Amino acid sequence: MARRINCFIMAALFALSPLVVQAKHPKSLMEKIEWTWKDEPETPDPALPNVLLLGDSITRNYFPTVQRELAGKANVYLFATSAAAADPQILWQIKNFFRTEGVHFAVVHFNNGLHGWAYTNDQYGEALPSLIKVIRSEAPAAKLIWAMTTPIKKDLNAATKDKVSERNRIALSIMQAKGIPVDNQFELMSSHGDLYADDEHFNDIGSAIQGKQAAALIVHLLSKE
Repeated sequence: MARRINCFIMAALFALSPLVVQAKHPKSLMEKIEWTWKDEPETPDPALPNVLLLGDSITRNYFPTVQRELAGKANVYLFATSAAAADPQILWQIKNFFRTEGVHFAVVHFNNGLHGWAYTNDQYGEALPSLIKVIRSEAPAAKLIWAMTTPIKKDLNAATKDKVSERNRIALSIMQAKGIPVDNQFELMSSHGDLYADDEHFNDIGSAIQGKQAAALIVHLLSKE
């Protein structure tokens, strides 16, 4: 199988990387468990465009649906991470993924918002432009789609419904200013409160709904190639 999971504590590695020196990033405030996850087609079709889903475990859950929906239309890849936009390690992770994978992407569908609750929303907003910049530098020909962060079922200590909404407001303002189209996963899943698997993730039915919307928007962008 092409799936590979990496769960690790990488503070020492990131301390050595020049990418951690970012004016808009505070020091790394790591969570108890840090992880990355990647997936890729077993036999990508060289005649098809390549699409990347970049996000967290929410993205990871709807990735299989996007793969199915885009079968015969695109090779779909995944890179998911627990690192928040304000955490300097995410820039190292993304850059390393692109350079290790060595794939030219036509579309990058990306999200970040349900991790890094130790960071303020101001820090989150200040860091998003650096996240966009590194994606554009590593995938210069790719069209970008920003996925709004999904609602949580209830407040979980520092993770609150209000904080999610504020992060979405901040992100939307930035994406609109940069001309990046938006996949409104927040609005979509706000009407499916019965489909939670836990306080943050959706069950298989909910994840399929998410994946179908993401796939439709990706197809729309690909049609403009």
